[in-house]
Formats: sequence, C-alpha cells, structure tokens
Amino acid sequence: QLQASGGGFVQAGGSLRLSCAASGRTDSVDAMAWFRQFPGKAYKDRLFVSAIKWSSGKPYYAVDVEGRFTSSRDSAKNTMYLQLNSLKPEDTAIYYCAAARRFDVAVMTWKTTYDQWGQGTEVTVSS
Repeated sequence: QLQASGGGFVQAGGSLRLSCAASGRTDSVDAMAWFRQFPGKAYKDRLFVSAIKWSSGKPYYAVDVEGRFTSSRDSAKNTMYLQLNSLKPEDTAIYYCAAARRFDVAVMTWKTTYDQWGQGTEVTVSS
C-alpha cells in the first residue's frame, strides 16, 4: 500500500516536499515513481514526473522538472520523497506515487510499468 502526502497550496517560486510511504511487502519493489495529473485531465493523461531505482537510489526525471524537482528515498523508512522547488502555476496537479516490481528505464514513463498506486496528493501553485 502506498500513501502519498505533503501536497498543499504554495505561491509561485515556492517549495513543497511530497512523501510516499510504502507499507506491507516492500522487498519486491524495484523502483518507485511520481506521476502527475493536471486539473480536468483523466487517468490516461497522467504524466511521468520522476522515478527512483530503489536499490541504488538513482533518480530519473522528466525534462520539464529536471533541475527543479529532486527525488530521493529512505530505505529504512520505505519512503520516497519528491522535493519540488521553484514551483510554477503549471505544476498545479495531483501528484501520484507508484511502485514497480520490475523497472526498465526504457519504459519508466509508462503507467503500465507500475503495479501499485497511491491515492494522490494535490499541489496548487498560485501566480
């Protein structure tokens, strides 16, 4: 089970830190990821934001967030984080975390790569 938290309301240029806590069996997790769904958009339009290889902690980012967002994980706490800096109004979305048993960088942006999803946490950035 994945539990996302940390969303909120922030002004442009501000920062937030999202968390995704995994419970239950986590030894089979190969990678975790963040996706976001913009207002008015459906699940099919949910977009990849970042992923992190659980064993190494190596992060991967979508082009539009690289340099502003930082993904990390705490293995001892079974928790993944996403630090969002220099936020823009266009970052407003519901952010979802996901976990994959088998991770392939070539398809890390595909929603079907991920076996488990959290409930989402909403980020609103005002201009």
